[in-house]
Amino acid sequence: MIRILVTGGTFDKEYDEVGGRLFFKDTHVPEMLDKGRSRVAVSVQTLLMIDSLDMTEADRARVVAECRDSAEDRLVVTHGTDTMVETARAVAAAALPGKTVVFTGAMIPYAFGSSDGLFNLGSALSFAQVLPAGVYVAMNGQCFRWDEVRKNRDTATFERVVR
Repeated sequence: MIRILVTGGTFDKEYDEVGGRLFFKDTHVPEMLDKGRSRVAVSVQTLLMIDSLDMTEADRARVVAECRDSAEDRLVVTHGTDTMVETARAVAAAALPGKTVVFTGAMIPYAFGSSDGLFNLGSALSFAQVLPAGVYVAMNGQCFRWDEVRKNRDTATFERVVR
């Protein structure tokens, strides 16, 4: 069983056509799993529904605690892309032996229909099943160690950073 922890981010944003703004309602993850015909045993838990730029240290501590306290040793965290690496760093710093935690997100909201979110979620679930314990970021079909990745805002992709 893989635990999916939902924190919001572009993944789950909706568009208010009248007000012309993005907002959060409910997570799209169950619909995405159904649409993707996923047969992976998962448990979905919504922790937060916020933009990652609004994530506080207390919010990050909550993500860390949920990863630590989860009965499952394989987790996927849906997260906004702007501060995904910072939250992955916090989880890695907690040193969770035996846990594989894969962060993923989307550059375009799932509700828009042309989102990369469905592909990224499927990839993250696959990576979570086969990677050894550790903390990772899965975006655009690639998987990176948390400390070897950054978001390239110019290309709207994640890329490897060699340290």
